[in-house]
Amino acid sequence: MAVKFKPAIVSALALTLTLCLGGAARAAPLTENFDAGIPAGWTVNNLSQPPGTIGWFQGNELVFGAQQGAPNSYVAANFASGGDVSTISTWLIMPTSTYSNGDTLSFYTRTVPASEWPDRLEVRFSNVGGTDVGTTATSVGSFSTLLVSINPTLTLGGYPEDWTRYSATLSGLTGPTSGAFAFRYTVSEGGLFGVNSNYIGIDTVRVTAAATAVPEPGAYVMMAFGLGMVGLMRRRQARARAA
Repeated sequence: MAVKFKPAIVSALALTLTLCLGGAARAAPLTENFDAGIPAGWTVNNLSQPPGTIGWFQGNELVFGAQQGAPNSYVAANFASGGDVSTISTWLIMPTSTYSNGDTLSFYTRTVPASEWPDRLEVRFSNVGGTDVGTTATSVGSFSTLLVSINPTLTLGGYPEDWTRYSATLSGLTGPTSGAFAFRYTVSEGGLFGVNSNYIGIDTVRVTAAATAVPEPGAYVMMAFGLGMVGLMRRRQARARAA
């Protein structure tokens, strides 16, 4: 008598193959051009001491135009994050997502031509996600991984004065990780009367998933088992039709 696989078994085999061939979880691709200012789900937190009147805001085309799109379609931060003389620390935190090794964040940034007040920007990563950046101008909370530091020594002319692309690729994660990226405008002796801090913009932020998701060794075993069972099923179906 011919033996047929039950539909439930066939479905289970298909699920096994899908899981194995799908590989590890990958970051959802993202491109943000800031056509409407700060996107929904992004968090602004100004921890400057003493604080100023604003944090991150829609770009001002009268200062300089966007890297692409409408002239004001970028986000900016400036000396007004702090008071008269401040330690500036104002955060722009992206929504929590799932990331893996090889995922890349890229963006464009610049400052004002011939700026007389140095600026600095950090890009940080939290491997738990969320928005915890601490409560002071020097704290970073769970965003302890520094990926990019632009003009770390606050050198005059050290921040790019034309739109310049930067990128950072994640590594060292133990597997798919719930995490978040953050931009931090951080300037000591900033503010209206400080010797540092002027105006920076960020545009065309992209998150790109790793090029290839490689299955774990155990997944190869399950894949081989699943393919073998599918082959057996096909042979038995052929015999059943011939009977």
